[in-house]
Amino acid sequence: MTLRYLTGGESHGRLLLGIVEGIPSGLPLTAEAINTDLARRQKGYGRGGRMRIEKDQAEIVAGVRHGKTLGGPIGLIIQNKDWENWQQVMSVSPEEEVSEKRVVTKPRPGHADLVGAIKYGHQDIRNVLEKASARETAIRVAVGAVAKQLLGEFGIKVISHVVEIGGVRASGQSTDPDTIVRQAEASEVRCADPQATGQMVARIKEAKLKGDTLGGVFEVVVTQPPIGLGSYSQWDRRLNARLAMALMSIQAIKGVEIGLGFEVARRFGSEVHDEIFYTRTRLKGQKKEGITGFYRKTNNAGGIEGGVTNGQDIVLRAAMKPIATLYSPLKSVDILTKEAFEATVERSDVCSVPAAGVVGEAVVAFEIAAEMIHKFGGDSLTEMKRNYEAYLETVKNF
Repeated sequence: MTLRYLTGGESHGRLLLGIVEGIPSGLPLTAEAINTDLARRQKGYGRGGRMRIEKDQAEIVAGVRHGKTLGGPIGLIIQNKDWENWQQVMSVSPEEEVSEKRVVTKPRPGHADLVGAIKYGHQDIRNVLEKASARETAIRVAVGAVAKQLLGEFGIKVISHVVEIGGVRASGQSTDPDTIVRQAEASEVRCADPQATGQMVARIKEAKLKGDTLGGVFEVVVTQPPIGLGSYSQWDRRLNARLAMALMSIQAIKGVEIGLGFEVARRFGSEVHDEIFYTRTRLKGQKKEGITGFYRKTNNAGGIEGGVTNGQDIVLRAAMKPIATLYSPLKSVDILTKEAFEATVERSDVCSVPAAGVVGEAVVAFEIAAEMIHKFGGDSLTEMKRNYEAYLETVKNF
């Protein structure tokens, strides 16, 4: 079975739609589990007016019965509450006409506006921005929440936290996932460093006063993945490539690092590669004690070697550019008249790096879940767990 998903819907349309295919039967799943992550996506200092309008709630409309998946495609929808103000502009009916003053002809620098209009032959840029909008990430978070539910059945967690905003970097952070989650979720900007949190908030306030925006870096960590996800046998099956693609698919992401990332280019090889050690099972009474089998004392590789997980936590970072919509608009050119104008302003955020981290969790969780299903298969969760346990026994005895 292959895990895949599709999304549909426009930013100001009636709803957002997601279809997830490939989840095994028997997985406990409720809307409440999904809505927890949707609420997290809407938080973060620097978010714009849209977050005060929308209170995202997912509905499961297919593929689940009495709280458990059936094995068929899962249908998810999120209603857009702002739809009532856009029914005429976004109507699907050919009889509806959009007034000239609601037609968008001035592309915003940094957006898909101009290239999308040229590619698809649109004279109204709203046809582009409605689907290219980061509003689409809401349904991807919902899809990722489904993937997280599956991973949780195998003791795998996917977490995120902000490590930099506008040049302010977090430092002295714990490497314990539970501590990171607790501190990050208590922060206005989802940063696990309390001191850096205050500095980041101040930098966002400064940008807002200037009518400007800020980007930053978030980190995603996958805890306790098994050895052997991904493959070195073909380029498109390397897990590092799949994860990098997933993170780069998020709107405004311009760079991805795994493990030490670009730092590897600045060090000697002896300072980069994780040495391998081995210890036999130690018994205390009838109970195992300490590390057994192969292990490493460092994780500079970020949990992936040769495109394959090595059993350590997977550590990824993504760099987000400043939001392209500015309240001090940049120069642009009307696609119809070719006259110079200041770019139009759509309601926007000053900084959405904290929210992007939640989206990062979602897309990473989906790719890990896809690899788990690919490797351990099974039409039901019970069958998949049986295959997984048998594999772990094989690894333990290698």
